[in-house]
Amino acid sequence: MHSHRCPENPLSNISDGTATTASVQTGSPVARSSGGLLKVLGVWFGVAAAIGNAIAAGIVRAPGDIASWLPSAPLFLGVWILGGLYAFVSAPSMAELGACIPRSGGQYNFVRRALGDYPGFIVGWSDWLSSCGTSAAVSIVIGEYSGALFPSLAGHVRAIAVGMMVLFFLLQYNGVRWGSSVQLATAAIKSVAFVVLVGACFVFGGNAASHATAAASTSNPPLELQSGWPLVIAFMLALQAVIYTIDGWDGIVYFGEEVRNPGRDVPRAIYGSVFSVMGIYLLINAAVLYILPIEQIAGNNFALGTVANLIFGRLGDPIIRSIMLISLVSCINANQLFCSRTLFAMSSDRLFFRFGAKVNAGGTPTISLLLTTIVAIIFILGTFERVIAMLSFFFVANYTLSYWSLFVLRKKEPSLPRPYRAWGYPYTTALALIGSILFLIGSIVTDRHNAPLALLLLVASYPIFLLVKYAGRDKANEATT
Repeated sequence: MHSHRCPENPLSNISDGTATTASVQTGSPVARSSGGLLKVLGVWFGVAAAIGNAIAAGIVRAPGDIASWLPSAPLFLGVWILGGLYAFVSAPSMAELGACIPRSGGQYNFVRRALGDYPGFIVGWSDWLSSCGTSAAVSIVIGEYSGALFPSLAGHVRAIAVGMMVLFFLLQYNGVRWGSSVQLATAAIKSVAFVVLVGACFVFGGNAASHATAAASTSNPPLELQSGWPLVIAFMLALQAVIYTIDGWDGIVYFGEEVRNPGRDVPRAIYGSVFSVMGIYLLINAAVLYILPIEQIAGNNFALGTVANLIFGRLGDPIIRSIMLISLVSCINANQLFCSRTLFAMSSDRLFFRFGAKVNAGGTPTISLLLTTIVAIIFILGTFERVIAMLSFFFVANYTLSYWSLFVLRKKEPSLPRPYRAWGYPYTTALALIGSILFLIGSIVTDRHNAPLALLLLVASYPIFLLVKYAGRDKANEATT
């Protein structure tokens, strides 16, 4: 980072072709982008958004799944390190794209500019739907945890989940300052809580680890590590789980035109997010492995709770569930912010209905937020697990298109102002691109049910693309007549 310092005024010559940044020297209390969004966000919000989105329910379930596939302590930690290296190698490319195309809406903006309307639509549409589904899934987990903590709430999971979505709609409707304040507060609380928990594991966990090891030797048969092709498949499944779990480290790119100085702050937020997210995940998994033998982690969908019970006694379970509630609230807030910005950007470009680009005085894309909330509630009330499994294939597909977009833009627009240039280009970008392609191939090979359906969904998106583009063009024609 320090060897690639940005110009003192990186916004002075940046243009993304569709939106220009409002000058901070206007005399108005708050600068706005041309689309009406407020330029009030900075580096710490970007890190908080990434922590909020990436560190959520996956930290509870993923260790048990990964340990069952890879019952070896070195491989268990190694697959997390490999996932972190993938994010680290990917960060320079995403930082350059986010700095030189400072628009809110995420990777959709990069792919559309480099590859055209339809590839951009695919990325935006799949990103929006999968994030809506993630919000729905997280709100359901909040309902389950609430029932475990407060027995009077048990049996009302979906009602609580819907209530959470409505609550965050009302909160974010008031403006981006409300959403950003909640994000900063919840991310800080849960980061401190997890660090304290990790510290307690290593400081007070010696006896608990001895008891757990002794219990495992008598009640848990040793697990055998597979070899050959089954080991390759197991490692691929574990890597899938890690990448899905840490996804969201690039959260700041959803808010490009709301960042006060994107040329400087977007790269800093991306690197800060990668180190923060992976640092927390590696520390937590190391702490779990320190207390529990791999046999007791494997298949345990609440390994963190087991660890807390061994250290804090009967208070362990409610402590972990309370920390997780804060984590999940932070995740919903971040996801709703992401979703509304993606739909806003597509609407602004007439790849969705034009009314989705409406922004209120507080800087919130209100119609996009409302549609996002409605779709999330539909997911909550329906059966969405299969849909989410299919759309998760698009997470890495979107990254693949983004990294390819960087190559295209370097060749297609060599004079595009780049306040930050990816270090190691083209090697780091090529590594990220190759890693993404290999991951997609591995997903298709190991997941014969969901990946092909995801590809079918990709084909089915074309009629929707034609419909919304026609509707957007029709509105544009009305406006000129």
